[in-house]
Formats: sequence, C-alpha cells, structure tokens
Amino acid sequence: MGIDNNLITIRDLVRYATTSFNEHGIGLGQGTESHFDEACFLVLRTLSLPLNSLDIFLDAKLTSTEVELVKKNINLRSKDRIPAAYILQEAWLREFKFYVNEDVLIPRSHLADLLFDQIDVWISNTDTVHTALDLCTGSGCLAVLAAQQFQEATIYASDISKDALSVCVKNIESYRLTDQIIPTESDLFSNIDNQFDLIISNPPYVDQQTMNRLPIEFLKEPQIALAGGTEGIDLIQKIIIEAPKYLNANGVLILEVGRDRKVIETKFPRINFTWIETQAGRDFVLFVTREDLRLGLTN
Repeated sequence: MGIDNNLITIRDLVRYATTSFNEHGIGLGQGTESHFDEACFLVLRTLSLPLNSLDIFLDAKLTSTEVELVKKNINLRSKDRIPAAYILQEAWLREFKFYVNEDVLIPRSHLADLLFDQIDVWISNTDTVHTALDLCTGSGCLAVLAAQQFQEATIYASDISKDALSVCVKNIESYRLTDQIIPTESDLFSNIDNQFDLIISNPPYVDQQTMNRLPIEFLKEPQIALAGGTEGIDLIQKIIIEAPKYLNANGVLILEVGRDRKVIETKFPRINFTWIETQAGRDFVLFVTREDLRLGLTN
C-alpha cells in the first residue's frame, strides 16, 4: 500500500507535513517556530478549520478531494518553499486574521504583543490618543490592532507601496474600520501633513549581511519591506530624526528596531530612549517622547 493511501485523517496529514518540512529543511519564523506548528497551521487552515480545533478533528477522516488539496499545499510549502501565509493568503496575530499576498511582509511584530498586552503601561489613558500614524504599514495589521486599542482615534496607515496599500485596504474593510483608518501613500513622512499623538512603526531593519543569508522563504517577501541598509538602520535613522516634526507636544514614538539597539544608541547617544520588554527580550522596541527626541537631537 502506497503512502498516499495511508493519508486518511488530519493526524496522518499533520505527521506527513511535519516529516516533509523536516526533510526539506524549510525556513521558519513567518508565523510559526516549529515544523509541527507549521504543519498544523497549514493543514487546519487549508481545510478552513479553526486553529484551536486540532484535538477535536485530529482523527477526522478526509475526503479524497480534501487530501489532495492538503497534499498540494504541503508540496508548495516544502518543495517550492512558498510561505504558508502566501499559500493560504492569510496570516494571524492571535485571534486577528489578515489577508496577505506577496506584496506585503507576512505579519509578525513585537509591536503586536505591545498593543495586545502592554499598551496601558506606556500610554496610561488610551483616550488621550486622538490621532495616530502607523508608518510602513504593509498589510495594515498594526493599524487594525491600534484601532482596537484607540477606538476614538483617527489612524493613518502609510506605506510607500501602492500594492501593499491595496492589501491594507482589504484588511481595513474586513474589520469595518474605513471610518477610522486612512490609508496613505507616502515615502516615510514625505506625504504626511498632520501631527500625531502616537507614531508606531515596524520599518525595514534587516542589515545587509543578514539579507545575504536569508532563508528562501524570506526572499519571497518584498525586499523593500525587509532591507534596512548596511547596518539595518537607514530608515530607522530617518524616522527618529524626522518624527519630532510630526508629533504633538505630548506625542510619543514607538519603534520596532530588530537587533539594532546598540547601533541606534551609538548613533543617537543623547536621546533618552526607553526600551520595552517583549517576549524576545528588551532590545527590540524603543519608546521615546517628542520632547526627548527634540532635546537629544538638538544637544
């Protein structure tokens, strides 16, 4: 009996996918951190099943059509190394589902954890945020999450890429936030005229050395959304320097910077950055007020 005839249940397909992913050495980090988790995500969502339903459906028998569809997606993931999010055209940040395609970075951000779990620590009264800007918005996922926290705020979601903004608009519409989130085409601040109580950004910050050794899956993402120049801080520098002009008097900047803390502190030694604790550590997200930016940049 061939292996295909043994692929009957979700359990069978999750095992088969996990083995295939291990054998092909697929890259991880675009939503999952293990081959098993990647297999569960791909199998369950190919079948339009909830992500928390594995135990319920583990031994459910599939139709031959379902098996072939799952096998097709497993092959796309393992042999063609297409990220699961692009195969399924969806990515998740906790319970929030976002439409994605190859025009946007697959959503993953330490800022998402901050918006879920810690925002009241850094902004004690969310009602004081009336205007916010999500710079380099990509899929719009952070703008959507920000809208959940700052429900009275007008949020601008800006990106240099028209194609990315088309994806962003789909997600804004999916969450019925068209009255709250304004998509804006802009190269950083070039087309921004407002001032904001809050600016958040997860800009490109991968340094050139790391770009040169990225796994195949990451090369399928738009490189403009990853590459941050030689040291990884080309755009980060511009944001830090220009942000004071676009922040209200009591405004704050919350910026994801990858592993670039030491480089940033060397470039801007006089700015009083606060580094926010995330699940990955304390070096990845900075918080700074307009006043501290202004003082640090003028001294």
